[in-house]
Amino acid sequence: MPARRNGGGADGAATVRAPPTAQLSEEEIRSAVVDIGVYDAGQRLGGHIELSSALTKADSCQDGFVWIGLHDPSPGVVEAVGEHFRLHPLAVEDAVHGHVRAKLEVYGGDTLFVVLKTGRYIDSDELIEIGEVMVFIGPRFVVSVRHGEGSPLHDVRLDLEAHPDLLSIGPSSVLYAIADRIVDDYVAVIDGIAMDVEEVEAEVFSGQLSSNAAQRIYRLKREVLGFRRAAGALVGPIQRLSSKQTGLPIDPRTGEYFRDVYDHLLRDVERIAGFDDLLTNALHANIAQITMRDNRDMRRISAWVAIIAVPTMVFGLYGMNFRHMPELGWTYGYPAVVAAVLAICAALYWKFKRTGWL
Repeated sequence: MPARRNGGGADGAATVRAPPTAQLSEEEIRSAVVDIGVYDAGQRLGGHIELSSALTKADSCQDGFVWIGLHDPSPGVVEAVGEHFRLHPLAVEDAVHGHVRAKLEVYGGDTLFVVLKTGRYIDSDELIEIGEVMVFIGPRFVVSVRHGEGSPLHDVRLDLEAHPDLLSIGPSSVLYAIADRIVDDYVAVIDGIAMDVEEVEAEVFSGQLSSNAAQRIYRLKREVLGFRRAAGALVGPIQRLSSKQTGLPIDPRTGEYFRDVYDHLLRDVERIAGFDDLLTNALHANIAQITMRDNRDMRRISAWVAIIAVPTMVFGLYGMNFRHMPELGWTYGYPAVVAAVLAICAALYWKFKRTGWL
């Protein structure tokens, strides 16, 4: 419970709640807060301010708003901000723990909660790191909570501050700018995947029988599937922001901006789905090549077994100690048998070579 202090009256009736950040350490706040700004009429006022001051200014804003940016904050910081702005406990819980599917929720009629999925490609490991940005939008505040290293929002803030006409729309413009940057950053991930998919295809169809790219293909396919799931889940919320804004506490002037984000997102999702299909085809081609290689090896082994079976059978018969055997008394019997065996083996070799078994 928040700390309280007495008002000093005789009746003891007056009490004042301490600010929700009072129980947070300076280090805890400093590690979580990326930037905080107060905006009015498309302009930033007063530069960077402290978290406690920002919460106070948000309450006193008449036309502007406060944007609080947090990165991998502790639960205490998120809960303190949520308590001050009276954010829904379920939304605060999602912002604390993360790992939430992309979604859009409206709480209390005037607070919007949006979960956006970020993407970052680690080329050295061929891994796609999926992060999250949770955005709370209210009449006089924006709280962005970022988990992971993907899509830093500092440049988003600077770019938005360089466009006062857009920034003057209010908190809705911040949500647009964040969504636009996240979707644009998908392009870098897609380009990284495209290069690796091309390398996989070249490896599969290189003709090198020793090449087996199945493990790499499966790993890439798993990463693409996770990225496809994250980006695909974002289509619904962005579509609603772009065309079905009824009941949403956002400025309708942002509709055309969100439509542009929606178009880019659909393009990205289609390309990601294309990678999934390409990797599936490459995996099937690789399996088919391995099967053909195994069949070719089996044919080669079978051909040599058939050739070796001839002298094995003949010499095995002559190795038995019987008194009456064909050509035992003939002077040229031994060389004749050897010559016959070699001739049969040569004929079998020529036959298998002609049919491609050797």
